[in-house]
Amino acid sequence: MRILSFSASALSGPESIKTLKSLLHASSGQPPEVCLVLSELSGVRERLLAAAEQAEAGQAGYAEEINRIRERHVQVIQGLFPAREQTRILTPIQILLGDLEDILHGVQLIRECTRRTQDLVLSLGVRACCLLVNEYLSRQAVESRIVELPAIVLAGSGEAKVDYPRSYEAIRQSLAPARGVSVVPGGVAITAQGVAALFRRDGCDLTASLLGAALRAEGIEFWTDRDGVMSADPAYASQAFVVPELSYQEAMELSYFGARMVHPQAMIPAMELDIPVYVRNLAKPDEPGTRICRSPRRTRGPIAGIASIEPVALVNVEGAGMVGVPGIAARLFGALARAAVNIIMISQASSEHSICVVFRQEEALRALQALQSELAAELAAKQIQNFDLRQGLAIVAVIGENMRGTPGISGRLFSALGREGINILAIAQGSSETNISFVIDGGEEGRALQIIHRAFLEDKPPEAAR
Repeated sequence: MRILSFSASALSGPESIKTLKSLLHASSGQPPEVCLVLSELSGVRERLLAAAEQAEAGQAGYAEEINRIRERHVQVIQGLFPAREQTRILTPIQILLGDLEDILHGVQLIRECTRRTQDLVLSLGVRACCLLVNEYLSRQAVESRIVELPAIVLAGSGEAKVDYPRSYEAIRQSLAPARGVSVVPGGVAITAQGVAALFRRDGCDLTASLLGAALRAEGIEFWTDRDGVMSADPAYASQAFVVPELSYQEAMELSYFGARMVHPQAMIPAMELDIPVYVRNLAKPDEPGTRICRSPRRTRGPIAGIASIEPVALVNVEGAGMVGVPGIAARLFGALARAAVNIIMISQASSEHSICVVFRQEEALRALQALQSELAAELAAKQIQNFDLRQGLAIVAVIGENMRGTPGISGRLFSALGREGINILAIAQGSSETNISFVIDGGEEGRALQIIHRAFLEDKPPEAAR
């Protein structure tokens, strides 16, 4: 069994769907056993969200967005099917778009689009793509079927809480007996109460990984519009290259810190069963892309890649009244949690005199107000100084499992940055030694990535040359 996941960015038009079909050929003469996990066509998700927003605002412009979605599918149908068949192919998609229009008309009347309604709206785009691809495969004499019922079960209302045992059992019941090609709507799940839900970020990848684990697949392939996982952002580091192999942990770290090729949660099911994951470009199917596995081969020294997050903001909480006082950190983190502020990075001096907290810049005002409210008494008593908020910053993360136990990595890193006059505002390194993160001014992000890439990944270090 092979699991192939296709992002919306990869499904750009008729040619991408024709390429998709060519991936199904098995090396043996036996019919392929494949699950195709599909997103919506590129650009459709944005149109669906825009339509929902206009309907919620009471505007009739949502009908025009639906027309654009219809035109998008017509354009692809015209590139895939002869004229005599196009009306028949479009009919079931027209029915879905009619359902969409009815749903959004209701949203317009009540001026409210709940999370549940928005999930339903977005799922229609995925279902339309599944109908189109399944019809094309059938016309190409490929035995295929659409798996309509969501087999992924959520343990609660949050999209991150997958009920793994129930999901695996449901997947096996739905798909294990299948032969040929199963076309699966990516990101579609169901809550414990039986309500349809949707994974909001990279749902295809998570669906594919769950399918792969449940069916003990030989591999999981994430097909995108990029060549693989890059060593750094090529917009900043012109010498960035596709990393041939990564460990699961490295892939998750790189994804979290900005290289959003693979959702970190999508690695978990594959990692638990040691199923290799491949990130490849649908427009270049002959290119190997990146292989993610437990024990990757490394040819360029200890660093796997560099990633960054921007813009971020930093708050430094400092004061003599924090030294030796239990519970200050717990109160600080609790206040930020109640304000729904996600902490990206933490740095604390061993003297306990200061704690530095980093979060997304759009959360800066909310974070500052939460901290001022929680620690108002300490501020009034001068036990804590006024909070120092700095915005317009960036986090850079240097990632690699081979950094573990290798002396001199930090010295080499910060020496290279220091020689170029880049000031470090905060540093964090976990005990696993696989990630060194630091905060710099946002304007220095591109230069920092270039310097690190040049120091570690362009000139082969001595330990890799031996």
